[in-house]
Amino acid sequence: MSDEYTSPAVSELPPFEQGRHLLSVSQFDLPGLRQLFALADAVDVIAKRRAVCTVLDGAMLGSLFFEPSTRTRLSFESAFLRLGGEVTTTTGFTFSSMAKGESIADTARVVSGYSDALVVRHPEVGSVAQFAAASTVPVINAGDGTGEHPSQALLDVYTLEKELAVRDKKVDGCRIAVIGDLRYGRTVHSLLKLLSLYSEITFQVFAPPSLELPEGIAQYVRQRGHNVSVYDSVIAAVANADVVYATRVQRERMTHELAQANTNGDLLNRALLAEAGNLDVVIMHPLPRDSRPDSYDLSADVDELPGLAIFHQTDNGLNIRMAVFLTALGVNIDAVTLTTKQRPWKAALRS
Repeated sequence: MSDEYTSPAVSELPPFEQGRHLLSVSQFDLPGLRQLFALADAVDVIAKRRAVCTVLDGAMLGSLFFEPSTRTRLSFESAFLRLGGEVTTTTGFTFSSMAKGESIADTARVVSGYSDALVVRHPEVGSVAQFAAASTVPVINAGDGTGEHPSQALLDVYTLEKELAVRDKKVDGCRIAVIGDLRYGRTVHSLLKLLSLYSEITFQVFAPPSLELPEGIAQYVRQRGHNVSVYDSVIAAVANADVVYATRVQRERMTHELAQANTNGDLLNRALLAEAGNLDVVIMHPLPRDSRPDSYDLSADVDELPGLAIFHQTDNGLNIRMAVFLTALGVNIDAVTLTTKQRPWKAALRS
């Protein structure tokens, strides 16, 4: 495994709660995670558009995405809108004053003056923490380079609990195969750190040469009582796993590494799962999935398997991100309930 681990220091970050930034999964303990998940459950009726909520009426979200995004950006913005707030957005450096040389600090200070919360994605590790340092409102990390993606990890673990519960299993003691680009996949970094709050998990990891899991992440996990086993094939990694978490190759972050990595064909497909004797495994992926030929990603031929959970993850992202906003802005579930009403026209469609 690579000894490179460039995520910013987070040991001094306060717990995620009212008025706080969400920069890292390290801000959670297990009770805090349970509390967020309970809130995510409570807003399910709003997430599914069965009711309308106005609890954030008058609140403004600044959505700043300096890297490409579909699911994360739209999920955050939809979550804020479904709670009754409003959204202003900018995408890419081209349409931002940072293209003129404006600093992160100046941008954060200005935009936070227009907003009640900021969601930021940026290609450099630690950049979102810089936004937070200069912001006057809570900042949510939507991905900082190869560092972290905390809200993705939260929705992944939320989904994982639900998928395992259907099978009468728990996260504690489960076996999770983590495969693909584990060096540059920030979702994996956050996921493994968040799962370290649980007990006695076995992580069965596989990555092509030069794309291995950073040693710093492996050490973090092991120091908290979990097992990390490294395999030299996908089949060996996914055999007997309860869950497989696949990630695409982060080609946009690479230079010479791809030349060293064997990234042809499929990372995982139905035939490989059949050879591993594990066609019923829970299948997760943070998306986007690269569907181009020889992309070395999760094949679409697994989409009819019973354990496919990738679209459950995207749906659950709304619940989690609504819960994140409510927590950051100090809104409790009682206030949500008081400002929620049924949608008569939706009921009429069902009748």
